Amino acid sequence: MKKVFFILAILFLPAGILIATSTFAQPFSGNQIDSLVSLTLKTFNVPGISVGVIKDGNLIYAKGYGIANLRTGKKVDEYTLFGIASNSKSYTAAALGMLVDEGKIKWDDKVTDYIPEFKMYNPYVTEEFTIRDLLTHRSGLGLGAGDLMMFPDQSDFTKKDIIHNLRYLKQVSSFRTKYDYDNNLYIVAGEVLERVSGMSWEDFIEKRIMKPLGFKNSAASLTRLPDNTNIIKPHAPVNGKIEAIDIDWSESANAAGGIWSNIIDESKWVIMQMNHGKYGDGLNKRLFSDEVHEEMWSPQTIIGAKTTVPYNTHFASYGLGWFLSDVKGYKQVTHTGGLAGIVTQVVMLPEINLGIIVLTNQQSGAAFSAISNSIKDSYLGVTGYDWVKIYAERVAKGEAEAKKINDEVAATISAQRKKNAIPFSIEPYMGKYTDPWFGEVEVSIKDGKPWFASKRSPKLSGELFPYKGNTLIVRWNDRSMDADAYVMFSIDKDGNPSGIKMNAISPLTDFSFDFQDLDFKK
Repeated sequence: MKKVFFILAILFLPAGILIATSTFAQPFSGNQIDSLVSLTLKTFNVPGISVGVIKDGNLIYAKGYGIANLRTGKKVDEYTLFGIASNSKSYTAAALGMLVDEGKIKWDDKVTDYIPEFKMYNPYVTEEFTIRDLLTHRSGLGLGAGDLMMFPDQSDFTKKDIIHNLRYLKQVSSFRTKYDYDNNLYIVAGEVLERVSGMSWEDFIEKRIMKPLGFKNSAASLTRLPDNTNIIKPHAPVNGKIEAIDIDWSESANAAGGIWSNIIDESKWVIMQMNHGKYGDGLNKRLFSDEVHEEMWSPQTIIGAKTTVPYNTHFASYGLGWFLSDVKGYKQVTHTGGLAGIVTQVVMLPEINLGIIVLTNQQSGAAFSAISNSIKDSYLGVTGYDWVKIYAERVAKGEAEAKKINDEVAATISAQRKKNAIPFSIEPYMGKYTDPWFGEVEVSIKDGKPWFASKRSPKLSGELFPYKGNTLIVRWNDRSMDADAYVMFSIDKDGNPSGIKMNAISPLTDFSFDFQDLDFKK
């Protein structure tokens, strides 16, 4: 979930970075993967990584590297559990596909047939919205719209709240015309699954998918893990230093990203996917039909991609729970996932029977991309690309740009303090402000400091600083979030603050902090 926009940006690199050559494939050996991951850990400051390679229906490589938890020093192995985040979306799509096979739903059934209270902002969109639309990121909502209801964690929004509040989120593009990644509609998809199957989403995933495939350690939710002794801690930069942070997740959003798994179990999912839903001895059992498999792996929403080097990628799209593109003439099926301090990736090239899984416990999408691309290149016969170096340079450039912006904001705040003969007064801005879907925030004085605090999402609490005119800056107490924001007050005819709009300061702020969708009124 988290960091997906950044991850997508680095999956499809523009042409002209390097000129690679194609030669006979020489798949990486275990020692080469060891060296690659060791360099990646160091370059991107990632404590722990787990890697799996599937070839011709078998898990041929599975290994953990580094540290699972910097607080304890516990090491990662192939059984270490990670939050796979938005890689859970393919499970939700498959579960609905199983109901399609059973004749209980159709992909193009209206959502309101199963959830009568479901409403989008536009009545026409509500009436036409289908189960397929829930899974394909083409609703017209903006990137990550409404994610603040379940991110960061500790908010009190329930699934019922999230589904209800969708009606207040305005479309930013026409229905079914544009790709914008969405999490909340997968929560709705999970609710459809529950109402039709009579089972909770979590029970369905565990009993109808994980158990038949022989998962041993995984669960559909962090709270349902049978054993949490071998589990990672997320890690993120805090004041310039990588630290272990608490797991950040809302159980209400499990259908969008709640699964916890490891390389051993997740490989069974990948092998079944590449076998078109078949599994078991002699592939004599099925989770879903060929027809459902083809629907999930067929383009539904065009993303678009420029021709890229070295993979000669000409198209990118989203299917049902999967990203689809072409690499060196082969179909690529992939997804990424991210929570605070965790990012993961699954890559499949079914025509050469190759699958790659990379799980990490630090929020660097560059790390898993460097690993998966390097392994993929070895099977495709692509040479001449140092992906660790390429991504390190891109990350450094992005971080430098973000630092420049943050430094300029800090300098302006400092200058404001020095030039104001009269100390800044928060009193005119104080009061309670309400947004239709996010609820109430309060501007007040706390411990003698101007303060911003959300009533329903307590992590969104921090000190306010005067910036320019009626714009203030909020610096969140939790420094791991990297999501400080502009707080822009509107003024009524009498010159009194009457509302608030917000925007993230850093371009690296995760898109799930969708401050731009808020519209508070006093």
